[in-house]
Amino acid sequence: MSTPGIDAVLFDWGGTLTAWHDIDFHAESLALAQAVRRTESPDDDVHAYAAKLHAAGSTVWGWSRDEQRSATVEDLFEVAGLGHDPELLTAYYEFWEPHTLTDPQVAPLWTSLKESGIKIGVLSNTLWPREWHRGWFRRDGVLDLIDGDVYTSEIAVTKPSPVAFELAMAAVGATDPARCVYVGDRLFDDVWGAQNAGLKAIHVPHSAIPAEQIGHTEGVPDAVAVELADIAGIVARLCNA
Repeated sequence: MSTPGIDAVLFDWGGTLTAWHDIDFHAESLALAQAVRRTESPDDDVHAYAAKLHAAGSTVWGWSRDEQRSATVEDLFEVAGLGHDPELLTAYYEFWEPHTLTDPQVAPLWTSLKESGIKIGVLSNTLWPREWHRGWFRRDGVLDLIDGDVYTSEIAVTKPSPVAFELAMAAVGATDPARCVYVGDRLFDDVWGAQNAGLKAIHVPHSAIPAEQIGHTEGVPDAVAVELADIAGIVARLCNA
């Protein structure tokens, strides 16, 4: 008979470890369009490129919502029918950088959990490469607290696929989903997805999820964290449940 306890707590990234921000998606698309390979033709129109990229964004996030199929930044350009130079993504990166700041409560929370013998993991639905995410964690002084991290840009599936959660568990060396907790801001991807994979789920209700990103089911979380600092206490209670 197994003893009560939690082996690992896995975290969503955007809107959970970072603050939710409303984004100007037109400005985002214009920044992304700076990476389009230019022909130096009079027909080059950055606003037209941006419109195509914005539409492509809706398409690839639809893959995640409806098929749990992952995508990358490269896929955005391919769906938009545009060639791009990865070296020219600077404007796009700089557009997003202010929205990537790790919540100040993360470092003390993760330190507390690790002191209790609990592994820390990250599982993020993202188009962006691993090095971007790890660079932001390094910038904010929390990278060394992570035991394993999975970004869907480098696997075939996205949350809420059970496979995504299985890969995140494996990344931290956990094997029993009943002894793992997932923390996220979305009731479909994070709560329903984690519970469907056998994990417990904590909801962080800080985000205004766009209607087009809400999936077919909303889960009922095992607990709700008003702020990230609440999670250590919630996990302690789950350990003794």
